[in-house]
Amino acid sequence: MLDHVGLQVSGYARSREFYGKVLVPLGGTLVMEVTAAQTGDGDHAGFGIGGVPIFWIGTSRKAPATGPAHIAFTAANREAVDAFHRAAIAAGAKDNGPPGLRPHYHEHYYGAFVLDPDGNNIEAVCHQPA
Repeated sequence: MLDHVGLQVSGYARSREFYGKVLVPLGGTLVMEVTAAQTGDGDHAGFGIGGVPIFWIGTSRKAPATGPAHIAFTAANREAVDAFHRAAIAAGAKDNGPPGLRPHYHEHYYGAFVLDPDGNNIEAVCHQPA
């Protein structure tokens, strides 16, 4: 249903570096950047898998940073959720829920939650059994 999603951030370089580290365990990379000169407003970075930008961050002179928002990224397995959480904490995120089962969602829901530099609740989740 979704083609892509984006967040307005308060610090473009800081957030680009943060997500560049945090998304690696999930297979995500920086796919492209669009400059303020190109957009006529602010800088933007698109992250994705396989060369397709799906998750965008950016700045805007016209609008403040969004937030707090909740974004959940798919993890291939529980080890990737654990690695996401470690990478996020190492990159300066605040823990908002360590890796573990959340059976109140469903039997195999395994997730981890962190707060990004703007206070957004960022999650990695695996729905597969161990």
